[in-house]
Amino acid sequence: MSESPIIAQLLINGILFGTMYGVAAIGLSLIYGTMRIIFFAQGTTIIFFSYVCYWLFTLLGIDPYLSLIIIFPASLLLGMGFYNGLFKEAAGLEVKEVGLLIAIGLVWLMENSMLVFWTADPRTVVTAYTSSVLTLFGVTISSTRLITLLIAILSAVGVSFFLKKSIIGIAVRAASEDMESTTLMGINPHRVNTIAFALGVGLAGIAGVCLATVYSFDPMYGFTFVIMSVIALALGGMGSVYGALLGGIILGLIQSLGAYFVGTVWADPICFGVFLLFLIFRPQGIFGRST
Repeated sequence: MSESPIIAQLLINGILFGTMYGVAAIGLSLIYGTMRIIFFAQGTTIIFFSYVCYWLFTLLGIDPYLSLIIIFPASLLLGMGFYNGLFKEAAGLEVKEVGLLIAIGLVWLMENSMLVFWTADPRTVVTAYTSSVLTLFGVTISSTRLITLLIAILSAVGVSFFLKKSIIGIAVRAASEDMESTTLMGINPHRVNTIAFALGVGLAGIAGVCLATVYSFDPMYGFTFVIMSVIALALGGMGSVYGALLGGIILGLIQSLGAYFVGTVWADPICFGVFLLFLIFRPQGIFGRST
């Protein structure tokens, strides 16, 4: 039997799963662009909102995608709280490792809190349409994964439009290029950082809903997710919205194809190997600018 349908299926699965890495990587890019801090708690924050989505569905019967009406604004507010409560002082320091250490501490706090409140049992959101699929030319596409792809594309387009067309977005872009110069022009750096952080965590809320509807999750999965998101960001290029999304898709394809041809246990090591090759030969990423 020809392997063409199998390869096509692997490619589709890789693209659909990689979009979740891409959404998380866009959030990381926004935060890093203005503060030069890798928000290492992004993955754990995604898992937190996966739990919020799960409990809204389980206890209140709110459809996971409709819950975005609640989760997205809540995640924006949480992002503002994270910045003003934890990262505001660190953002002005020359030693950016302080912000990284705060993010790592936040990871431990959130992970252990989720273990206490929700235990380590894996959860997943199962709706009436979870098992529904679309079949085209022998390739099966899950409805939830297809919705995830659409949400990821809309998120990337929305963020790009915001950064390019709105006054606040232009200020965020200017600050990511040169914070000192934008400050001299009268732009409040803390206001810009607050907006960038809110959007970054807002995208974590969106990714959390997508993850909850597609895969099972537990409190400890956030660490793996953020590592893959950082790799996706490095592949696509720092500061590029579409690059971050493309980097996530590339990573998803590598995992999907690697698991099939080499073995599941080798999928992640292959990703790390590609990551190292990019750091050596193209450290700025696909869409990043060389310095």
